[in-house]
Amino acid sequence: MAAYRYVVCDVFTDTPLEGNQLGVFTDARGLDDGQMQRLARELNLSETTFVLPPEHEGHARFRIFTPSIELPFAGHPTLGTAFVLGAPLQLDEIRLECGIGIVPVRLERDGPRVVFGRMEQPLPEVRPYEPAGELLGALGVESSELPVELYDNGVQHVYVCLRSEEEVAALRPDIGQIAQLPDKVGVNCFAGSGPRWKTRMFGPGLGVAEDPATGSAAGPLAVHLARHGRIAWGDEIEITQGVEIKRPSKLYARAEGADGAVERVEVGGSAVVVARGEFKL
Repeated sequence: MAAYRYVVCDVFTDTPLEGNQLGVFTDARGLDDGQMQRLARELNLSETTFVLPPEHEGHARFRIFTPSIELPFAGHPTLGTAFVLGAPLQLDEIRLECGIGIVPVRLERDGPRVVFGRMEQPLPEVRPYEPAGELLGALGVESSELPVELYDNGVQHVYVCLRSEEEVAALRPDIGQIAQLPDKVGVNCFAGSGPRWKTRMFGPGLGVAEDPATGSAAGPLAVHLARHGRIAWGDEIEITQGVEIKRPSKLYARAEGADGAVERVEVGGSAVVVARGEFKL
């Protein structure tokens, strides 16, 4: 019988029991694919990560599982894993290998304690979202203030801009209809102005009805806003998410570019460890 230790942390918050929950198995050597998926289902958090020795030039490799599928990349699992590993390693930057390559995360400290992290995300590919009419119907809204577009940075996200934060808060989407859309996408509904934005992400196709904090969507949101002139390239935005499901979160995102071309995407936030445990298999 082998023992596998794990940590639970709340990501994109510095307050326990807020933000987005993450399970991190700090040494997953000896677990096969099926066991990892079953452990992720057992914890039943939006994502669980499994840390392994590096295979390339990273400090560690990690795999990301929802309760139902493995993901090549996701934001809050990357940031949370960086917090968990970065504290004992005492690194200023930790380079994590995942399905889409190496993701560097810069860590900021207050003494020995990691208090903030900024990950450099993959540059997203962008295209129009063809079933936009079906999506708007499933959301119960008439239109989007900006083009409905799909961004792919390892996870696919679609963006719908509403008129006000109140309209975002009042959404009562048909989750069943969203699940029937042709692609496995996260549906991000947002509103705001200047540096402050509110968003909600519905992702039944990704294994979560509504997500408390979606790091993989925060970077492309900054890109989307800059591409359509709502912010300038290089501006940092503060994103509020998760309020309606009692898991308030804060994410920070910035996209750099020129002439409409994206050059760099960065997403930051905090995390806090709330539990530790062990599975014996």
